[in-house]
Amino acid sequence: FFFSSRRRHTRLRTVTGVQTCALPIWVRVAGDRAVIGITAHAAGELGDVVFVDLPAVGATLKQFAVFGAIESVKAVSDLYSPISGTILARNEHLAGAPETVNADPYGEGWLLEVALSNPDELASLLDASGYDQLTA
Repeated sequence: FFFSSRRRHTRLRTVTGVQTCALPIWVRVAGDRAVIGITAHAAGELGDVVFVDLPAVGATLKQFAVFGAIESVKAVSDLYSPISGTILARNEHLAGAPETVNADPYGEGWLLEVALSNPDELASLLDASGYDQLTA
């Protein structure tokens, strides 16, 4: 993803319990599980999302490796995992309603639920304030 800082976007700091990295992907951890999605900033920069390609349940993710793609009216972009783990669930709702990523990126627009394989990786991620500084 490449973003212009001139566009207006929703600040990540309005969402609690979310971490991210320099990539526009967030992760919300609960115990040994995590949910992954794209940030509101990324959703805004992409424009209207028309397709999301996600891996199958049971697939393994590696931190910072490509795991899928997201297509909008503007571009097709790779999706990078902020953490390593095994996919427990994918948001099947997005197959019929990919625009949910734009409408509710931190809620119904989530992408994957993952069993963490290396919780220590979370230490390398940014908190909401750090991401806001990066995208300001």
